[in-house]
Amino acid sequence: MLIAGIFSEATLYLCFSILLGSFILYLIPTSLRPKINVSKGILMGVTTGVAFLSFVPVLTLILHLYEDIGFTRTVRSVLFTFEVGQAWIFIYLFSTLLFIFIVWFDYKNNRLYALIGALSSFILILAIGWSSHASSLEPLKGFITHTTHFTAVSVWIGILFVVSWFSKNYSNWLAFLRWYTPVAIVCFIVTIFTGLFLMMFVVEIKEYPSSWMLSYGQALLLKHLLIIPLLLFAVINSWFIRKQLRINSDFNPKPWARVESILILLIFSATAALGQQAPPHDIVTTLKSVGASKLFTTLYQGQYYPEMTIHLGINLTSISLILFALVFLVLLIYSFVKKAPAATSIIMGILFVLSAYLSLMLSIR
Repeated sequence: MLIAGIFSEATLYLCFSILLGSFILYLIPTSLRPKINVSKGILMGVTTGVAFLSFVPVLTLILHLYEDIGFTRTVRSVLFTFEVGQAWIFIYLFSTLLFIFIVWFDYKNNRLYALIGALSSFILILAIGWSSHASSLEPLKGFITHTTHFTAVSVWIGILFVVSWFSKNYSNWLAFLRWYTPVAIVCFIVTIFTGLFLMMFVVEIKEYPSSWMLSYGQALLLKHLLIIPLLLFAVINSWFIRKQLRINSDFNPKPWARVESILILLIFSATAALGQQAPPHDIVTTLKSVGASKLFTTLYQGQYYPEMTIHLGINLTSISLILFALVFLVLLIYSFVKKAPAATSIIMGILFVLSAYLSLMLSIR
């Protein structure tokens, strides 16, 4: 069920990104973007995905509770009295309306219809924010923070994903970068700040290293490490690609944009893994309840106990690994400069994450 939950939640993020990114790009004049073609079938598919994948948390809750009061009564209770159930009913009904809208209306050639599609996607994001964990903790602040975070991610990633995988050519790429780069920067800044606020709902900054003892903290650490090579890819796809296109108009930037989108899928997976773990509002209590992460107990060389506090120390192994991590970042950029296949850079990015992760885990004392 854990793997299914991670897959469904990561796919849900991707569905929202494609949905919102497609409608936003169809709002943009054709002179300011490459030619794209997101078929009705694809948008119908991702809309269906939003409707059904958003049901997985509801199903998980039902399966967790039904043995106490019976299946039928549990389904009725979860759907009509729990916010997550009420939000899903709204998502399902509104997704159905959006599905019909996509079938009937020509969003590709009419900006008004594209705008309606984008606004409808945002309404669905509002429903996700309403049912979020942060909203259950702090109804107003949690709802606003989660919704803003999810919207910024969907705009930033959605545009990139659709352009890199659904564009028919790479004409007007320079014109596209002129407006997309500032949009991506703003979305990234918003994502970072709202992400920190969301993290502080469950983990205080000073307790961040100690959260690594939990599976939740492990997923959070991997997510944060993945953001570092993502930033490098963002620099390559904005600054270096722009420079390359000015020199050589035949240069194809799509493989590099696709590599960045693949890295983002890994971040989606890490984020989805967070959603499947018990949030550590109290780390010691959570450790006593669910136990430590297997990754942590495998890599930690000392004696583990729930009340311990994590401190980082320097040793030869951790220094060597962090140097390897820095080398992999340099090689990531070098692979672009030397026109190596774009896949090489994603390998360098993953090796950086593994090296940096091991360096941190093996420096724990």
